[in-house]
Amino acid sequence: MTLIAFVLLLAAAILGYVLNLRAAQSLRSGGARLHSLSGFHGMYSGLLVAVPSFVFLVVFLLFQGPVVDRLVMAGLPSGTLDGLGIGETQLILSEIKSIAGGRIFGEPEPWKLDAAERLVAMNQTARYLMVAMVAVIAIGAMLFARRRVDADFRARQSVESIVYKMMMACAVVAIFVTVGIVVSLVFETYRFFQMVPVVDFLFGVNWEPQIPIREDQIAAEGAFGWLPVFLGTLVITAVALIVAVPIGLMSAIYLNEFASRRVRAVVKPVLEILAGVPTVVYGFFAILVVAPAIRSFGQSLGLDVSPNTALAAGGVMGIMLIPFISSFADDALSAVPRSLRDGALALGATPAETVLNVMFPAAIPGIVGGVLLAVSRAIGETMIVVMAAGLIAKMTVNPLDSVTTVTVQIVTLLIGDTAFDNPKTLAAFALGMMLFLVTLGINILALRIVRKYREIYD
Repeated sequence: MTLIAFVLLLAAAILGYVLNLRAAQSLRSGGARLHSLSGFHGMYSGLLVAVPSFVFLVVFLLFQGPVVDRLVMAGLPSGTLDGLGIGETQLILSEIKSIAGGRIFGEPEPWKLDAAERLVAMNQTARYLMVAMVAVIAIGAMLFARRRVDADFRARQSVESIVYKMMMACAVVAIFVTVGIVVSLVFETYRFFQMVPVVDFLFGVNWEPQIPIREDQIAAEGAFGWLPVFLGTLVITAVALIVAVPIGLMSAIYLNEFASRRVRAVVKPVLEILAGVPTVVYGFFAILVVAPAIRSFGQSLGLDVSPNTALAAGGVMGIMLIPFISSFADDALSAVPRSLRDGALALGATPAETVLNVMFPAAIPGIVGGVLLAVSRAIGETMIVVMAAGLIAKMTVNPLDSVTTVTVQIVTLLIGDTAFDNPKTLAAFALGMMLFLVTLGINILALRIVRKYREIYD
């Protein structure tokens, strides 16, 4: 039924567009001078039909489930939920939903079967009501828009007003979503710091968040010093940048300044294919090819190399970042004014001297911004690190040793039988907050550099 509602919405919007378009064309062919073009009259009807109907659909789908669940639970026999907690109530609701979906285990009580039947009936009624309301809203909007087609109606201004309000609504939604994410992160981080001292977290050198999360579980007391995790993140990021920055910049300079059009047309798309490779494929490459090769080479030199190393994870991550940096550097070099290049060549500079002394300094803002954004991406990468670097947090800068990163620890802390009332689980939010602050600072620095120097060269 949801698909039917959306199809109905789309059909009504198209029909409204056609009706108003033809009405405007009919007035124009009759000699009337319309304020706006016929197309704007059609667009006005299409938007007036589509926007309210779509908003209603989204709101209805958001609240349908909770409202129906509440009605079903309110219709249970009196005294059924007396003395039950939130978890037990949710368990009963889940069982009713399973019965309603045809997944019946054992012999459920009769009142659960009745509740399941009511749930199915209410959901069916809600779906019919949704389609009917969409039809009513669409037809009403269509008739209203049709009546407004006349010579004096400012259709273009009305369309622009609707589009402006849509863009403003999207911006407001994006802002509220961002604020909601940050607020939830701050709240859970605050709960964590009520259990673990801030000083122990920020300056502790031991990360072992293995605490008992159930009464019958035996585990250590737990240690939550994030410095080993952060140090591992820095080591892998540094290895990735050592690989990605030189290769990415060199490839960008070659493709932008020295490569022929035929070579550029072939090499650049091939290079950008790397950006579309899933990170899990890079992880396979790291653990099956790069890590064994590094281990064999290190053992041949008598070095102690771990099975999973920061060098393997960082190296493969660097390969993943090459098209990212190359694309930013290429765009920055292309944005340098042509007059700078021509002036340097006219003064007798060679192409290499022009690139090194004129083009590259002029493109530094864009290049630095791209590199800093690549740093943010390297810090947030998880899959490659999970597969190739290991899970052990160590205070080491040896790239041949196993390390772990912030994102990997967040994933491991939130997997399994966990409850959000113990420091082990809440530590993930504290790590997420620190990761958020670090990447936010890097992004702000990148934007400031780009804006500051862009004013000079534009």
